[in-house]
Amino acid sequence: MSELVRLEHVHKVYPMGRSSVHALNDVSFVIERGEYVAIMGSSGSGKSTLLNLLGCLDRPTDGRYLLGGQDVSQMTDAELSEVRGRRIGFVFQSFNLIGQLTVQANIEVPLFYQGVPRARRHPVARDLAVLVGLGDRLGHRPTELSGGQQQRVAIARSLANDPLLLLADEPTGNLDTHTSEEILALLDEAAGRGRTIIMVTHERHVADRAGRIIHLTDGRIDSDRRRPAAETAP
Repeated sequence: MSELVRLEHVHKVYPMGRSSVHALNDVSFVIERGEYVAIMGSSGSGKSTLLNLLGCLDRPTDGRYLLGGQDVSQMTDAELSEVRGRRIGFVFQSFNLIGQLTVQANIEVPLFYQGVPRARRHPVARDLAVLVGLGDRLGHRPTELSGGQQQRVAIARSLANDPLLLLADEPTGNLDTHTSEEILALLDEAAGRGRTIIMVTHERHVADRAGRIIHLTDGRIDSDRRRPAAETAP
């Protein structure tokens, strides 16, 4: 494996009137291509802030973030937007689908914003819909789908741009136990195909699907453990 993500002494400070909040405090780690990593921590531990930085939705106050060897720490908003669109896929707890669009059109959104022609977008979306078990739902809209089906669309959309990095933020938080297992199985399959996945979760049984668990407390890493393959669920 080769290095994909490198954080070097990253700090994130938010001004709060006359004081400030240190959301991340001297966070450093390296993630190799193909790793499946879970980030855990209690509310306020810094895991959402960390995911925002990894997703190029925010910048560190201090320190460096290298993605695929490229330093994204000091990029402009336009440059960060370009990196997000081409190199990162997102799966959110609330799905974040566009209600007016069909399943196919939702999956195509990342490609549309990259200027990929319709003739090339369509087969990609169809193939991904089949991959997540929704090949017969291409013409449906989100309101016509169950929560689990909507999250399947979100996973397909996250893969449309063939991202270097897939970020999942509590991907099963709004789903029942059975549907959660189905969604986690899709992420397991993506990891098995060599996709690099970083998943934020507060649930231990979800984190146990990953091969590595990073635990945050008060903006610091208090443990970083790789798990032997034989231990990894399911």
